[in-house]
Amino acid sequence: MSQYSYPEYRESMPFRELTPTSHAILGLLSIRPFTTYELAQQMDRTVSWFWPRAASVIYEEPKRLASAGLVTAQVAYTGKRRSTVYEITGPGRAALHDWLDAAPAPMRMEFEAMLKVAFADAGDLDQLRTAVREIRADAEARLTEIHSRSTEYATTGGPFPGRLPVIAITGKLLMAQYEAIVQWARWAEDAIGGWTGVTTSTGASVPAYAFTSGWPNGEE
Repeated sequence: MSQYSYPEYRESMPFRELTPTSHAILGLLSIRPFTTYELAQQMDRTVSWFWPRAASVIYEEPKRLASAGLVTAQVAYTGKRRSTVYEITGPGRAALHDWLDAAPAPMRMEFEAMLKVAFADAGDLDQLRTAVREIRADAEARLTEIHSRSTEYATTGGPFPGRLPVIAITGKLLMAQYEAIVQWARWAEDAIGGWTGVTTSTGASVPAYAFTSGWPNGEE
């Protein structure tokens, strides 16, 4: 248990509960103080891979946390440029600690291209092939970025070397996820390559390994 209790910071935020985005901001500020712009950069670099949020939300959330006493806000100047630097407080660390103890919500996936695959029988075969091709291209591009970032971390330790073990296990899941999507897309492209339509009556068929684990050629 942390030394701060929930009521200390909940009472100062009467209109809403802390959200996962609140805790993501607190998590970043637990590393070191950041300006709002730097927080947005860090969210884009790391957290957005599994918790994407609009930049407007990232810019507003620290203000709400400051009003609750979970972070402090201090105006700073770089030359004539004005910025606000946010720093986590003791109650903010308590809120983050207690959230880490709480059970998380189940994983959810938002994937528009897969919606197109799921309802491809309302369209035509070319549309399905295009959707699968775009899924593969996007996953390959993201995988290239992950590999590049992984090389950076392995070589330099990244900007926060002390966090490298946690960064490593997080990144490995992202790498495996996009590797699986690429593998699925290749399998799907092979499967629909011989189709003449998108339903059983127009020339589609259930491909091998569709309802079992594993992939052709013994791939895991």
